[in-house]
Amino acid sequence: MPADDDGYTGAATLLVAGHEFRVEVDLRGHFQPIDGHYRWYGRIARDDGLHELAGGRKHEAELRTPAGSARGELSDPDPWGRYRILGVSTPPFPVPATLAEAGE
Repeated sequence: MPADDDGYTGAATLLVAGHEFRVEVDLRGHFQPIDGHYRWYGRIARDDGLHELAGGRKHEAELRTPAGSARGELSDPDPWGRYRILGVSTPPFPVPATLAEAGE
């Protein structure tokens, strides 16, 4: 992972339209200095139940990891059935708050 990116890879819980899914995610994020927002994004491993519910359409969602939770938007799946998720503001994974935490 590049030094200017944060992220999380592992197990998560996804809540969409009142349904809960245990999923595997690969998430990344970065601070956008132009607008002052932290943007996080990633892919959710293929899940047939999620695909049946979402139907390839956008949905609001909540993503929970062992480090926290965040609201985001689930968007269309890629050709392998992995949905993209993205959010703005506090991500569902830890982010270094100081240069020392970032290892610089």
